Amino acid sequence: MAVMSAENPVAKNAEGVYHFKMSKPIPAYLLALAVGDFVFKALDNRSGVYAEPAAIEKAAWEFADMPKMITSAENLYGPYAWGRYDVIVLPPSFPFGGMENPMLTFATPTIIAGDRSLTTLVAHELAHSWSGNLVTNATWNDFWMNEGFTVYFETRIMEALYGKDYADMQSLLGFEDLKATIEELGDTSIDTKLKLDLKDRDPDDGMNSIAYEKGHFLLLLIEQTIGREKFDTFLKGYFSRHAFGTITTEEFLKEYHSEITHNDTAIENKIRIDDWVYKVGLPDNCPKITSEKFNAVNVQIEKWKSGTPASQLETKNYSTYEWLRFLGNLPTSMSLEQMKSLDDAFHFTNSGNREIQFAWMLHCIRNKYTIANPAIRAFLNVVGRRKFVKPLYAEMLKSPEGKTMAKEIFATSKMNYHAITRETIEAMLK
Repeated sequence: MAVMSAENPVAKNAEGVYHFKMSKPIPAYLLALAVGDFVFKALDNRSGVYAEPAAIEKAAWEFADMPKMITSAENLYGPYAWGRYDVIVLPPSFPFGGMENPMLTFATPTIIAGDRSLTTLVAHELAHSWSGNLVTNATWNDFWMNEGFTVYFETRIMEALYGKDYADMQSLLGFEDLKATIEELGDTSIDTKLKLDLKDRDPDDGMNSIAYEKGHFLLLLIEQTIGREKFDTFLKGYFSRHAFGTITTEEFLKEYHSEITHNDTAIENKIRIDDWVYKVGLPDNCPKITSEKFNAVNVQIEKWKSGTPASQLETKNYSTYEWLRFLGNLPTSMSLEQMKSLDDAFHFTNSGNREIQFAWMLHCIRNKYTIANPAIRAFLNVVGRRKFVKPLYAEMLKSPEGKTMAKEIFATSKMNYHAITRETIEAMLK
């Protein structure tokens, strides 16, 4: 069957000939086609899932909340403009988490965890139906106009469905990613500005958490300064005014002054939007988020550091976000005994949750926990998502034995990777 970012068939036909229709204007980068052995299962009258036959039931169960996400998004910022919203689960070689192709999000199978804990990605790609697809960044220098707005919108969807505690955990993990990116780039790097300068460069250079998370925290600052109700009214009007068109950072800033702050000096001095858009690093007025759930996780980590056995820690009913906080805040250096006690208690090495497994494997490589090597090899032989693959290879390349292992794994796995991922790792191994 063939499907694309348009109106799609829901069943194979004997002729193998498929026709598509897209009645609305879309930017060229959102034109996408998928052909393969897959089937469709409806979730309601306007949403459903495509996947390979062996995966369709798991995928449909995992995405059961998708209709609620669509309704929550519409309640926030107006009607969904595209008719249907479907997701296709691609093979493991797909190099990205998701791609927001209109009417048909392309998604990695790594979000199928068996407990609906990784479907934040679906909320993100759905939010793109407004920010990105409906109102599109005019140039890649304005990339944050797509992604910053989408992360803000995504957290609002998740808050509406699962509560503020859940959304706050998500935002805090995003903030950690943002800090790590700024540290990696350097806080004086021009690439830490929201408004990018990609002249004569690859647009991929700007596709990191600066656009996503720095953009998100700027919008959160605006919301906190003028009030959520006023900001929601602006955003609803913004999506309506610019529907099926493009926008630059400068065009947004004109509306910011006229429609958001109304040129009120006190408000503008509090937000200092030019510092966010045109200056490097992270401004000192970045919103602070706290999470009681994460604070409780930190308590358990401190208990473990003080000698409490891992099996006696209070981790029952942890969400994926809490486990990621736990793993992210473990010491960089751990003994093999400590690693094994954690693995015996929580079974991280063979977790069915790819986010948790990935976070744990970074510790395994760093601390030479060779018990996990077969699982690491198996993971990298199957998973081609660049978010996971690139950091794992980078960690292996920090030691001579790790470099040998990386080359061995790549030799047997490279044909399972998408060309984008394969070229990234080849460049690292040179």
